[in-house]
Amino acid sequence: MGNVGIVTGGGRGMGFSCAERMVGTVDTLLLVDIDETSAKEAAAQLSSERTVVEPFVADIGDAEALGPLADRAAELGTLRSVAHAAGISPTMADWRKIVSVDLVGTALLAQALRPLATAGTAMVYFASMAPLIGRMDPGPELGAVLDDPLDGQFLDKLREIVGESIEQPGIAYSWAKHGVQRFARAEAVRLGAAGARANSVSPGLIDTPQGRQEAASNPRIADMQRATPLGRLGQADELATVVAFLLSEGASFVNGIDILVDGGVVAAVDAQRAHAAV
Repeated sequence: MGNVGIVTGGGRGMGFSCAERMVGTVDTLLLVDIDETSAKEAAAQLSSERTVVEPFVADIGDAEALGPLADRAAELGTLRSVAHAAGISPTMADWRKIVSVDLVGTALLAQALRPLATAGTAMVYFASMAPLIGRMDPGPELGAVLDDPLDGQFLDKLREIVGESIEQPGIAYSWAKHGVQRFARAEAVRLGAAGARANSVSPGLIDTPQGRQEAASNPRIADMQRATPLGRLGQADELATVVAFLLSEGASFVNGIDILVDGGVVAAVDAQRAHAAV
């Protein structure tokens, strides 16, 4: 028995970079991915004398797949760290699937792993800069719905309050990721009594295959890249470095916050809006 880590979406992109950073911090790392080949290849590449990396095939949006994941983690030892990077972006699905995976899936994973949380356990959920760019600001009624993603009528309630615009994948993605930011704060409160922590990270424009797919279909992304003060895309390892800190003992009093990792693009967009309003 030893310490256990979990990374979702670990077969590629930001999830894989997080898994690289988590090797050596736990005895066993469960590398979760919906694609069996990617999970096995990544696990084989990352396994070392310091950490056994074990592939685990699961769809994060499938509640029935998460019980076995929690059971396996419990069999292996004490849950130490979770990097939940799995998710889908606007070009990958319709609005219901996007919200179901990105927000409902986050809540389902947290629900499955919550009983394993103990002193020193740390969770990081992936949100996005999208709600900040979109200035998503729900009123009390919508906020209450977003705060209960496991409600059996969640998607219908969301559609009723937001209206037809939720059917636009980009809007659905922004609301889902705003919900993840809110969820991390609420989960920090729930886990605090056990001495465990929960935070979220909001990546900006990160150079990954998924990010390039989005850029190819959304010309606004090129505009945001040009607006980024650092003048470049972020790298997956730069995001993973922040996640590794949040999961570390060095962040032992960092709890219930969202960290924006965007090269300053949100600040630049806000400055442009303020200038235009003058």
